[in-house]
Amino acid sequence: MKLNEVTAKQVLVKSNLPASDYVANPYVGCTHNCRYCYASFMKRFTGHTEEWGTFLDVKSYERTTLPRHLNGKTILLSSVTDPYNPYERTYHKSRELLETLSRTDANVEILSKSDLMLHDLDLLRKIPRLTVGISLCTLDDEFRRLMEPGAPSVARRLHGLSELHKAGIATYLFISPIFPRITDISAICEAVRGSVDKICFENLNLRGSAKQEVLALIDRYYPQYREDYTAIYRNGDIGYWKEVEKEIEKLSEAYNIPFVNFFYHDKIKKGGHSND
Repeated sequence: MKLNEVTAKQVLVKSNLPASDYVANPYVGCTHNCRYCYASFMKRFTGHTEEWGTFLDVKSYERTTLPRHLNGKTILLSSVTDPYNPYERTYHKSRELLETLSRTDANVEILSKSDLMLHDLDLLRKIPRLTVGISLCTLDDEFRRLMEPGAPSVARRLHGLSELHKAGIATYLFISPIFPRITDISAICEAVRGSVDKICFENLNLRGSAKQEVLALIDRYYPQYREDYTAIYRNGDIGYWKEVEKEIEKLSEAYNIPFVNFFYHDKIKKGGHSND
């Protein structure tokens, strides 16, 4: 992993994501090396020539002042990196950001694939409007190693959610991305029952070079699903996702928590669509 220390202009950037007003990214790059990652587009703006997943820029800031009137706004940590990658143990950049954000009136949201935020429980308990989400696309660590080779294990993520929930912190599971025919959303929901306050869903969106890489992996390791992936990702068939939406609606009836669907990014408005 190539490490660089860089200086950014400001802490918060306005967001176009459905459920956040601002994003804070304490790092550029990521150590998880997820095969489907859309964030590799960042290389166009940072000048990196290395392969995505092989470098990490550690940020400091020219100014740490925050925008005024953050009351009621939502700040996401993070949108194009994992704020709790393994190097957070050394640099503590996410902790520094959270210490700054804890003094605002904003809703603060953390989204990660890691349980490392448990090391910051002392700070997390002090942030009054905090929500922590952990993303998961499978309960099968063999598939996780194939698609997310550098990411924490399934067991670590489930443990993180459970411990955060026990600590009284609002938690959610982000079932993302949903791999057609492979991600068992019913089993995943059952695995976190009682440990989350909300479950969100996002379908697998393939762009750029990630599309060819993921389809090649599916073709090699899951040839039985080749026709399904061809129909969805080469022919634009959305019929499968309509069926998944129906499954989510049925599941939502069995859980006394909100289910939030983030399919079809280009069609949804801020706040998403809730089945609660």
